Amino acid sequence: MDPKGDLQVGDKAPLFTLTDKDGKLFRLADHIGRSKLVVYFYPKDESYGCTKEACSFRDGYEVFREAGAEVIGISPDDTQSHKSFAEHHRLPFTLLSDPDDRVASRYGVGKTLGILRGRVTFVIDRQGIIRGKFSSQLNYEKHVGEALRVIRSL
Repeated sequence: MDPKGDLQVGDKAPLFTLTDKDGKLFRLADHIGRSKLVVYFYPKDESYGCTKEACSFRDGYEVFREAGAEVIGISPDDTQSHKSFAEHHRLPFTLLSDPDDRVASRYGVGKTLGILRGRVTFVIDRQGIIRGKFSSQLNYEKHVGEALRVIRSL
């Protein structure tokens, strides 16, 4: 793994513990081995692009579930913001709060133009290995298609 945290396909996914929208601790280690994982980092709840991306994951959620995958969204927003965002857009998947960008930096997700957190999606297999990575700040909805393509190949 690159020492800067710039993860690539074939690297082991760093384990983490973050708080979900309900204030409960989510440990990635508890989910490795149980299902394939789609972990997507996004900049901000309720922003235009992030809402489009989240709603795309919502609309494809059953397809991911049928393919044996769990979807997890991570942003710097707090748990209350995530709760409101999830309720407002009927998001059925896990949203995690990473307020200090600790986990984002471990995954090599930096800032775009020095302001907004990057938009990067990782697909992790049941062994905890990264099998797909897609990074695009502006192609919000393409993250879902890319993640599904990799999930279906596993």
